Amino acid sequence: MKFLKKRNVQTAWLILALLFFCLPIFAAEKANPQAFPEAVVTSGQARFTVLTPHLIRLEWSATAQFIDQPSIVFIHRRLPVPPFQTRREGDWLVIQTQFLTLKYRINSGRFTAKNLSIVYHGPDTTFTWYPGMPNQGNLKGTAYSLDDHNGPFHRDTGKPLKLMEGLVSRDGWSLIDDSHHALLDNSEWPWVQPRPQKEAQDFYFFGYGKQFKTALFDFVQVAGHPPIPPRFAFGIWWSRYWEYTNQELRQLVEEYHRYHLPLDVLMVDMDWHVTSLPEFFEHGKRKRAPGGKKMGWTGFTWNRNYFPEPTDFLQWMHAHQIAVGLNLHLDAGILPHEARYAELASALGLNPTDRQPIPFRLFDKTFMQKFFAIVLQPLEQQGVDFWWPDWQNWDTGPVAGVNTEFWLNYTFYSHAAQGQKRPLILSRYAGLGSHRYPIGFSGDASISWQSLDFQPYFTATAANVAYGYWSHDIGGHTRGDSPPELYTRWVQFGAFSPIFRTHATKSPEIERRFWVYPYQYFQAMQQAIRLREQLIPYIYTMAYRAYRSGVSICHPLYYEFPDHPAAYQFKNEYFFGDRIIVHPITRPMDSSHVFIQYQTWLPPGRWAEWSSGKLLEGGRVWKQGYQLDEIPVFVRAGAIIPMQPADSLHALIQPDPLILTIFPGASDSISIYEDDGKTVDYQKGQFTLIPVTTIQSESTLTVTIGPQQGMFPEMIQKRRYEIRLPFSLPPKRIEVNGQDVPYQQNMSWPGWNYLGQLLETRVFIPATDVQRKIVLKISFPAGNDWETCSGIYGKMRRLMRVAQFIAAHGWDKSRYSNDLVVRAAQVGLRLSQQPQKSAAIVREFQSDWEKIKTMMKKVAAEDSDFSPYWQLLEAYRE
Repeated sequence: MKFLKKRNVQTAWLILALLFFCLPIFAAEKANPQAFPEAVVTSGQARFTVLTPHLIRLEWSATAQFIDQPSIVFIHRRLPVPPFQTRREGDWLVIQTQFLTLKYRINSGRFTAKNLSIVYHGPDTTFTWYPGMPNQGNLKGTAYSLDDHNGPFHRDTGKPLKLMEGLVSRDGWSLIDDSHHALLDNSEWPWVQPRPQKEAQDFYFFGYGKQFKTALFDFVQVAGHPPIPPRFAFGIWWSRYWEYTNQELRQLVEEYHRYHLPLDVLMVDMDWHVTSLPEFFEHGKRKRAPGGKKMGWTGFTWNRNYFPEPTDFLQWMHAHQIAVGLNLHLDAGILPHEARYAELASALGLNPTDRQPIPFRLFDKTFMQKFFAIVLQPLEQQGVDFWWPDWQNWDTGPVAGVNTEFWLNYTFYSHAAQGQKRPLILSRYAGLGSHRYPIGFSGDASISWQSLDFQPYFTATAANVAYGYWSHDIGGHTRGDSPPELYTRWVQFGAFSPIFRTHATKSPEIERRFWVYPYQYFQAMQQAIRLREQLIPYIYTMAYRAYRSGVSICHPLYYEFPDHPAAYQFKNEYFFGDRIIVHPITRPMDSSHVFIQYQTWLPPGRWAEWSSGKLLEGGRVWKQGYQLDEIPVFVRAGAIIPMQPADSLHALIQPDPLILTIFPGASDSISIYEDDGKTVDYQKGQFTLIPVTTIQSESTLTVTIGPQQGMFPEMIQKRRYEIRLPFSLPPKRIEVNGQDVPYQQNMSWPGWNYLGQLLETRVFIPATDVQRKIVLKISFPAGNDWETCSGIYGKMRRLMRVAQFIAAHGWDKSRYSNDLVVRAAQVGLRLSQQPQKSAAIVREFQSDWEKIKTMMKKVAAEDSDFSPYWQLLEAYRE
């Protein structure tokens, strides 16, 4: 038995750990599975590896032969050795870290409740764990897919969807049993192999108390970091199962641009390849292919009738900054009609003239190497950017300890990772470790409010296994026709999802083009889609944080507020990054209303409701009314939100100007992340961070930008900035680096402007060397605080809705005033035209608001047609 001396090097270890974790993660992402010897304690047939102060690996082997290879889940164990001490207490081995005390009875055999325990002693709680102990507080992880489900229930059997166990538990611990997961060998392309001992034990114990994010951070240190997808993936995707031609897809792109909608990814379903040939049929019916699917389901050869010149099609899309992915069904293997059949058959030692189907042998390394080289690489060289391997096979393959879907994802992703291009696949979840192979395709869910209502919880909860990039079929997939309100609300949820991708089954009744819907629905969808694209700098920065920390972009409220019961009860609320809370609307409005009442719990602190400009105190439940084009989105007071211009139609391009939307109410700081968006060089340290800090006081706001840290070859050298200050009145003076900035009615550079319709000041800073520091000082007149403007933006929107109804419906003008309503509804325009009178205009508006409410109450009592609009005003609470 090996005992280690007591270590009194806490400070030194912290410094070492910080240095280690601040290095480019590229150094750690190639499997480095053997721990430092100093981290290992061996006692006969047991071995313990202290990986972090919260994480210990526990192994038992009857032969005392232990595993130092990577498993399909755990690939890194060579971490900085944390301080710990070992000692013997009678028959017991004791290992103690800062937070864990492990006791094992020496030479007592397999781990059981009688010979092994771990005590967690943290700042928030203390408990004792032992093998076999039930984890009753587990907050779950995710599921393989939502195929054939209507919300959380199977649409045919009615059985509830079972989510797998997660890493996060209210019990304060989690245990991952790695004993039966397959291993990876040490070849150049690591390949799967079974474990040598079936009876051995290999556990990973995470003890973290209420520090849920610690569990995820430790997990990605040993299981691999979730890679950052290419920047284009965070933009807008088009996908629909339909027999599109090259010409139709070009027209679709042009329609997106005609309606001023961004488009970043074109996902082409299976009809890109040959699906019908005479030999596919017998007696008028499709024959079955090997694997059981109908002939034509699998294919790897362009249908030249639909795509006469595939290279030209792909080049045209790339010229429009659109990435292209293609669907693959692999079930039938490679059939004789495929363009590359003969070459592949010869390479595999088969006789092409026999024209026998070549089975898809996923676990055969030679086959997969030749399949990628001969069948897929020529398509990639034409310009295909990534693949959608659509198989749905979670059966255990010929190698015990790994399911088919996991190995499919591993092979496709690792193939895509060869070279400098940043890899991406669209595939299904396959168990722990799947976070290394983004993106997840959640499958064919029903078109229903139930499905929409389940997806926010499902998406955020997947963060509990670090699976942060679920991509849902926005609008649902099948068994419905997407009523306009349902599709609109799904699009709004999609705007605040990890990935925005529309999709549906092949049905002429299901429409996914936003502009085909009635105008009010299209307008609401357009607004959400454009906001999504504007938020890409924020989303991309949060993706970098997820890469470093393991905390997904969408994650549950209880990560930040574990002591608040409401953080667990309001399951459809989630953090979108670390500054925004979203509570998507997932049920329809009552037909007698023009809004929906929605209850949201806001955590302690102050929050701004983005759709209304209300300042809300947290630590309570708020009941608010939302119109069709409004989404319950709440931003931390003072938060800095990096954005890009509304006319940006592509995610891949670095924004210039970079917009900094700074919400009032508190000071803040952020480091905005950028890289080239398309290669893996970010893993080698080629990226930049733009530090931005704000200091808000009663009468001034100071914003400091830069200097930029780091570099990459394609970075912007000189950049413009646009500073936006929403929900506030105009300032009295603005300075940049000590120089006064002039007011400009036409928004020119340099200058500042006030958009009264948004209650927003905008400051335009001309192109500046990114290595220079910019200090912006904004001075406000006395009395210009957030409370003065709180909720005015939402009131303006509601009054405009009322004014439009009155114009169409009419009322008794001898008793009721159109002028009062219209004047109040246009208060934003008056603020833009007369910013120097803003305080007086706002006071007048607040008085008009109360008068209009009183008037609307009277007219609604006389004419029920007015009741929805009176209720719209009455339900607007502050």
